[in-house]
Amino acid sequence: MSEGIKKKISDALDLPQDIVLNVPRVIVTGKIATFIENHKGIIEYNSELVKINTSIGVICVRGEDLHIKTIISDEITVEGKISAIEFEE
Repeated sequence: MSEGIKKKISDALDLPQDIVLNVPRVIVTGKIATFIENHKGIIEYNSELVKINTSIGVICVRGEDLHIKTIISDEITVEGKISAIEFEE
């Protein structure tokens, strides 16, 4: 099924697009934490950069003293002094 059709179904049925389209959902709590759903794994991880693979590209969390607090099959929580969140295609 094409992404356009999925989006129309999502809109018509008032369903969350992150579930229907399998796109990541990013929740930011101030500059201290980022929660990412629908990820496809970690590409790079150190105290200044966490790169997370998703269906729409790579999400880069930049900052200081970064660490992964939780990780399960489709959810990651990154904590630390977050300075930027970037999307790479």
